[in-house]
Amino acid sequence: MSATPVQTPSLAKELALLALLATLWGASYTFIRVGVETIPPVTFIAARTLIAGGLLLAIIKLRGLVLPRDPAIWKRFLIQACINSVIPFTLIAWAELTVNAGLATILNSTTPIFAFLLTVLITRHEAVTTRKVFGVAAGVIGISLIIGLEAFNGIGKELVAQLAIVAATISYAAAAILGKGFKNLDPMMPAAGSMLCGAVILIPVSLVVDRPWTLAPSAHSLLALLGLAVFSTALAFVIYFRLINTLGTVGTTSQAYLRVPIGVGIGVLFLGESLASTAWIGLGCVIAGVAAMTLPGRKKAAIAA
Repeated sequence: MSATPVQTPSLAKELALLALLATLWGASYTFIRVGVETIPPVTFIAARTLIAGGLLLAIIKLRGLVLPRDPAIWKRFLIQACINSVIPFTLIAWAELTVNAGLATILNSTTPIFAFLLTVLITRHEAVTTRKVFGVAAGVIGISLIIGLEAFNGIGKELVAQLAIVAATISYAAAAILGKGFKNLDPMMPAAGSMLCGAVILIPVSLVVDRPWTLAPSAHSLLALLGLAVFSTALAFVIYFRLINTLGTVGTTSQAYLRVPIGVGIGVLFLGESLASTAWIGLGCVIAGVAAMTLPGRKKAAIAA
């Protein structure tokens, strides 16, 4: 009598999705930087969540699915919206008015560290292994080498904005842990639900604070908003909620390490930035860190009877 095999996601596919997520979120810093040039942060993020939520809702309808009606689930969507979009999106957009992209990337890439610490100190829902500790350390070293130590010279200036990015990073870490509560839902459900809740919160604030009808955004800012909403938000969050359930909290947040070299690469291609020689060493550290935090442990070989 043969047992029915348990279907598990392909690791190669999940790691490819992790790389895609890192690319989508790596590009978000450029989108935000261009967008907030002529669109105030609150309005920019309100529009981001509204467009992304509307797009996801349309896709859900096309797939013949319906959003959950359970008030308890919508309460969790609301909490997820606050800690995974409303608070961190707005804080980062506001901070990028003054903080340079390199420093913002470094600070925001520490999400896996906070996720790791939160799982160790509070939830304890994932096993703490030597490899994960190594992954955190390797990722931090790699980030420092890739961005360049001179980027840290800015720490202390614009302190409030920098602390805002750190607060956003902690918020993302908490969201990654709470995101596991949606395991039984299609990944599009929490993505769409949290974006729509975020829009409901932010749009009234935007109307009062920014009076968006008085704004004159540039074409570049509008295109950046569209790219951010469609690719770096709607598509990215569907992938994100899937990976939370397949790679785990720390594994998924490790895309922050991968996001750094990708973000640097985007800067090289589109902004004409140059890479320091230490960046290549840092890239190796980043890859090692991601591998240590995402690849499964080696199982003991079964002894044939």
